[in-house]
Amino acid sequence: MAKIVLKGLAHSYLKNPHSDSDYALKTMNLTWDNGGAYALLGPSGCGKTTLLNIISGLIKPSQGHVLFDGKDVTQLSPEHRNIAQVFQFPVIYDTMTVFDNLAFPLRNRGMRGIELKKRVEHVAELLELTSDLKYRASGLTADAKQKVSLGRGLVRNDVTAILFDEPLTVIDPHLKWILRSKLKQIHSEFKHTFIYVTHDQIEALTFADQVVIMLDGRIVQTGTPQDLFENPLHTFVGFFIGSPGMNLIPCSVMNGFAILDNGEKIKLKQQLENYQVSKNTEMVLGIRPEFVKIKQNKVEDSIPCRIKDIENLGTYKMATVLTGDIELKAKLHEDSDLAKGNAWLLFPPEQTKIYADQQLIDIRGAN
Repeated sequence: MAKIVLKGLAHSYLKNPHSDSDYALKTMNLTWDNGGAYALLGPSGCGKTTLLNIISGLIKPSQGHVLFDGKDVTQLSPEHRNIAQVFQFPVIYDTMTVFDNLAFPLRNRGMRGIELKKRVEHVAELLELTSDLKYRASGLTADAKQKVSLGRGLVRNDVTAILFDEPLTVIDPHLKWILRSKLKQIHSEFKHTFIYVTHDQIEALTFADQVVIMLDGRIVQTGTPQDLFENPLHTFVGFFIGSPGMNLIPCSVMNGFAILDNGEKIKLKQQLENYQVSKNTEMVLGIRPEFVKIKQNKVEDSIPCRIKDIENLGTYKMATVLTGDIELKAKLHEDSDLAKGNAWLLFPPEQTKIYADQQLIDIRGAN
């Protein structure tokens, strides 16, 4: 297990990068604590796999340093970093049995006898591979092969960290939830430092204690799943996290109100009353569908709207609402009796966010 620190890290695949756009990873500093469960989350091409491969030693960064427990490992190869890495597609030996595949990393490090057998059988039990131990890996399904690949990464108890690069891609959807739960169980038991790369927010938010959101080679926010949901610091985080994501509405800000393009005014929390912006600043109001309130009758600070559609999703309903030409989503209780037609929208000030050029306004500096 290790505390992993990235200091001034950046990477370009070009020999002589000249501008910021030449870098696949822009300059970053990041700390992962010993024994934590972390996820790198972002769309394809955002740099998360590049970052994982720098941590593992498969790629040497263009600049900056990687430290394991205070030791600079930037120039060390993967085998000298004492990490395990699980890739997107299974990495196993088809001609070996499942037992021998799981035992292979242990035998390479000199483990033999009862200790090896107990370790292999324990990991096999956790991954529900016990009945397959005597069979050759070549005859397994793609799901089972990936479980063996996961087991090869998990079987060692002396690793500094285990790195996962979208390991559930080839797993059938109905098994993904089970394997995520197994990984959580394994992390809780063994306390390895886990770093898990994915573009799937459900995987990241259910697996990790801390999630690192990446976009265009940058880290835009790091936080707990609850932090990312309740207090997104960037419009991308608001939109990317949640299903559906945050409602993002262009606006201007004046005298304690967000003024929408249709002229409607949304009252903001007191700390934003005196916030001033430059003429060219792009202002956006953000509110999650879970926090939008729809009222049948006008109440204080509400604005008129029309309910365009209501979709029954079983445990809740999702309303599509128009205020002028502005469309947004509102999550309703499953027992809601609201119907299509005219209504009133209410934006609770504590859940209404204002973003200036995509960044959340820091209300501590807004007075």
